[in-house]
Amino acid sequence: MKRVLPASIVALALIALAIPLATAIGPSTLAVDRVLAVLLGVARDVAPWERAVVLDVRLPRVVVALLGGAALGLSGAAMQGLFRNSLAEPGVLGVSGGATLGAIVALYAGAALPLVVVPGAAFAGALGCALVVYRLASAGGRARTASLLLAGVAVSGVATALASMVLSIAVADWELGRQMLSWMMGGLEGRSWTHAAIVAPPIVVGGGLLFARARELDALALGEESAAGLGVDVPALRRAVLMLVALATGATVAVMGAIAFLGLMAPHVVRLIVGPAHRRVLVGSAVAGGLGLVAADALCRAVAGSVDLRPGVVTAILGGPFFLWLLVRDRAAGGEE
Repeated sequence: MKRVLPASIVALALIALAIPLATAIGPSTLAVDRVLAVLLGVARDVAPWERAVVLDVRLPRVVVALLGGAALGLSGAAMQGLFRNSLAEPGVLGVSGGATLGAIVALYAGAALPLVVVPGAAFAGALGCALVVYRLASAGGRARTASLLLAGVAVSGVATALASMVLSIAVADWELGRQMLSWMMGGLEGRSWTHAAIVAPPIVVGGGLLFARARELDALALGEESAAGLGVDVPALRRAVLMLVALATGATVAVMGAIAFLGLMAPHVVRLIVGPAHRRVLVGSAVAGGLGLVAADALCRAVAGSVDLRPGVVTAILGGPFFLWLLVRDRAAGGEE
């Protein structure tokens, strides 16, 4: 408890610092003190356009990035604990690909309530792919490293191919095709308070329920037999974690598309700082994931105009080499089975 309180204070301080800094960045840069004046309502000389840019355009985008990044970081930490595999994360195991496919199919079908139906379809796609990957990779009741990676790559590839097929069919409708392509690339442009309100409940509920499973994940780290001996219902834990990860990831993909490798990187960075206990790792991964996506999106807005850079591209560029380094490290340590 003594260690948790200072860590929580540091996390809250980092978030409080990141919000005005990220909100100040954009095609028309605002001074941080002007952003703080708008956020705190302490200045009367704030121009209407400054207030509109901060409160209606940039701040909701930052909040959505915080929520989505937190969901991906938390989901990655939970999946790594569930599979006892340092390479597990929503993108690698096909969960993000399935969520993207579900969202794109819902868009193509012309959902009457896109901000309600699309998250539901993304959740269904994410859960379906997670279950397929786990079934394909399981041998003797245990999902092995090589099998997980191969099954995840295969299922993710099929989901991406199907999403691309739907996109090619819908390309005649330029606006619909552009919206689908944005989902596949991962972007936050045009996100509003409505998106934040839609995505927040499943992420908060899913994240809270994942955090409640922290002690069971700690027990699972000792091995399935040891966890069962400590009273953990391992099959029920698997089902619950997969469903909650699908819920959080599906909601995230529904509003911003696929963001690769963020759920892989955040937990590893956090474990170096707070250790292996899942109560700290889950919370720390949520904070690191949220701040990471906010930083990636701020970078995209900083270069807007010169290049159309997306946060999903930024995380993929950073995460790809990180994933390969983990794979080589695990092989060198004899961790691959």
